[in-house]
This record gives sequence, C-alpha cells and structure tokens, in this order.
Amino acid sequence: MSVVSRQLSVEKNLHIRENLCKSVSQLKVMESSLTETVRSSCKEVAERATYVRIDDDAIREYALSFPIEQAISPELDPNTHYLDNGEGTVAFFLTLDTINFGSGYFPQLRKRQGLSGYFTVASSLNDFYNNQGPLSAEQLSQLKVRDCTKMFGQNPENKPVQELMQLFTTALNDLGQYLTRYYNGSFLELVEAADNSAERLANLLVKMPFFDDVESYDDMRVHFYKRAQLTSADLSIALKGQGPGRFEDLHKLTIFADNLVPHVLRIDGILLYDENLAKHIDSGTLIPSGSAQEVEIRACAVHAVELMAEELRKAGREVTSQGLDYLLWNRGQQPYYKRIKPRHRTRTVFY
Repeated sequence: MSVVSRQLSVEKNLHIRENLCKSVSQLKVMESSLTETVRSSCKEVAERATYVRIDDDAIREYALSFPIEQAISPELDPNTHYLDNGEGTVAFFLTLDTINFGSGYFPQLRKRQGLSGYFTVASSLNDFYNNQGPLSAEQLSQLKVRDCTKMFGQNPENKPVQELMQLFTTALNDLGQYLTRYYNGSFLELVEAADNSAERLANLLVKMPFFDDVESYDDMRVHFYKRAQLTSADLSIALKGQGPGRFEDLHKLTIFADNLVPHVLRIDGILLYDENLAKHIDSGTLIPSGSAQEVEIRACAVHAVELMAEELRKAGREVTSQGLDYLLWNRGQQPYYKRIKPRHRTRTVFY
C-alpha cells in the first residue's frame, strides 16, 4: 500500500474505529494486550525472518556494555521541545507525536543547521508555540498544506517534501477532529481518559488511522504502534511523571520501532542483514513500506531489545525496553552512526 493511499477519509476511519471499539469488554482486552501483541508478533517475525537475523550470541555482552544510567534518567531538550507550559506541553507532545514520522523523506527535508530531520520538525513546532501559543483542536482541523509548509520552513517546490507536508496536514486534521468529536477539543481530556495508563492511551490514539501502525507479513499481522506508545513516554519525561505525565505502566512499553534503532543495532553487529538488502540500504534505495524487508528490520529490532532487557534483568539491572530505546536512539545521533553507513529509508506515516 502506498503512503498516499493511506490518506483515507477521517470521517470513515473514525466511524470504523468507533464501531470496532463499542464493546467495553473488547476495549479492555485490547488494552491488556496491546504491548504484548507487539512483543509476540515481532518475536514471531524474528523467528521466521529471511532478510534480517539477530546475532543471539552477541546480545548479552552488548547489553551489559550499556551505560544504563542513560536509560534510567532520560531528558528532553528545552531548545527543541515546548516544556514547562502545563496543558500547553500536553498539547505540544500530542501534536508533535502525531507528525513524528517522515524519516523516509528527511534526506529531502530542508533541515535547520546542525539538526536532524526530527529535531528540525520538533524545533520548528516549538518556535511556533513559543511565538503564537499552542494550536487548538479547531486550528488543527483547519490546517492546510501551505500552513504546514510555512510552519516547518519547507520548500513548496520540492515534490517529496510537499507529499510529506500533505501527510502532516492530514494527520493534524485527524487529531483536531478526533479531539473535537470525543474530548471537547481538549488535549488534556484525551490524556485523562487514559486514566494514568500508557497502554490505554495508545489504544485511544490508534483509533486515528496514522497511529494504527500494523503491517501484514506472510499470514500474520505485525503490530508496532511506534508513535502511539511513544506519546506517553514523551509526556512522562516532559512532565516529570506528574499530573497528565503520570503513567503507571510505562514498564510495559516496547521500543518505538523506527529506522534509527535498527541502524544502530546493525552498525554494532546485533542485526545482520541479507547481502542484497544491505546493498539496497547502502545505496540509498528506498525500502517499500509494508514490504517483508521493512517489517523484518523493525520487528527484529523490537525483539532484539527485548532479549537485551531480559539479559540485563538477569544480571540484576532494572531497565525497561523504553529506556533502552532512549539510549540506542540517542546513540544513533552520534556522528559515527550517521557517517559510517546510511540507515534504511521508507516513506511511511508510521516513523
């Protein structure tokens, strides 16, 4: 399925999601199983995979080499994130994580000096919020492509980037309409509806199409829910675990499967790629969204980190998959990981 074909009618998709979740008992089953479904489906892919392999023998030594303190006390940069602004911070992270995708387009993105694609987007949104205040649900619903193009400082003549700006616009329109329909236009009401559960918040978010991060692989469905899980983690860090940033089940989260953590694991020798897949990635060729290669890359990264977390717990080190994701993602920001080989690029709305 192409990226553009994912731009389904918001009304139609929300209606479908609403019907699927009408039963309270069904919703509770979903809530209790979302993260375990991610774990189990990614494990099965890793066991079946033909393009990507985990070097199981290297897992323990690699995990024990981690500076675990980096996984325990994550922080966000106030220069790129809208912090210490109460409900405005809640609005910022819900909005940012709604558009926290586009890595396949980032080589085309007009980046701010010294910043990656993600930090360019985050800092641009932060500047807008600092100058004009948070965007309301109504404003999000009414955004146009030209508004996003201007807000994120992009070139309106660059066709791939304009495709990304269209996807940003659709995602933000979705969020605004969803908040208006179900939560009185309130970001805070949406978070409060999760009742301090990261898993429940993820279930609320995946009712929006661009958060519904599930792919087909052989005869199975593989669940990732990258941004739906990431939102509660971001809120927790930004709000220091207080108020709407308090989630009692953050330990249940998996890593937030994207293209950077797998890249770090490949460079560090944990993920081993098929020769042809490696050549495609190294040449800068796009990996199709939903392809077996892409699903295996993401799923093997999820499962590899689960294996690392297990080894660390056996060694008496308390750590979460979320914490390891933070550590590995930030490791990937180092010049070495950016210079030695390119990461895989897929044009998708999920990361």
